[in-house]
Amino acid sequence: MKKRIPITKFFPIYAAVLVGCLCIAHFGSGAVTVMVENAPITDRTCIVIDPGHGGIDGGATSCSGVLESQFNLEIALRLNDLLHFLGYETLMIRTTDTSIYTEGNTIAAQKVSDLKQRVKLVNETENGVLVSIHQNTFPDGRYSGAQVFYADDDTSRALAEKLQGTFINTLNPGSKRRCKASDGIYLMQHISRPGILVECGFISNLEEDALLQSEAYQKKIACVIASTLSLSAADILDM
Repeated sequence: MKKRIPITKFFPIYAAVLVGCLCIAHFGSGAVTVMVENAPITDRTCIVIDPGHGGIDGGATSCSGVLESQFNLEIALRLNDLLHFLGYETLMIRTTDTSIYTEGNTIAAQKVSDLKQRVKLVNETENGVLVSIHQNTFPDGRYSGAQVFYADDDTSRALAEKLQGTFINTLNPGSKRRCKASDGIYLMQHISRPGILVECGFISNLEEDALLQSEAYQKKIACVIASTLSLSAADILDM
């Protein structure tokens, strides 16, 4: 008599297929390539999700008056849910509109403390990989599209290249944007773990501002990031 294999053993596969179907429904065949060509993240990886800014630091303000910190949190929460569904361990830097500073008598000092605490949380996470969620802005409102920045190591760069390509193939067709090194970004320059920072779009662009406020588009962004992380990074994160 054959031994029955528990169905729970195959749950990550079923979950990955479902996320793949969601991506295909939203984006078409471009998502299929991401899902098929790559293997899952190893079980030991913990994805640290950082919704940028928050609390005393609202970040940039969109052309319709919405704070960047709000966009960041909403997208990060959706990403967290998707990765949990896929069976991966995550750590959210914040889950509400708060700062995580521990000291400082001025707003400037509190912002510095907040950044240092984020670095500390990332560096203390065993086998951690940072995904920091942000929004872009520019005085000229015509610019749009997602862009990925990476920490100073080969693992981070490889992951950023994968994700930037997926954004172009799915959400931003025709975009000429390329991933870049995160020069001058305190958080990215002080972590000792692989990390990427995702500028999901330009909140200074009227059309993209409206898109980024919609639940449907936020889900698409989360789907792009989750599918790339969960199904394209085993060979990258084990480098």
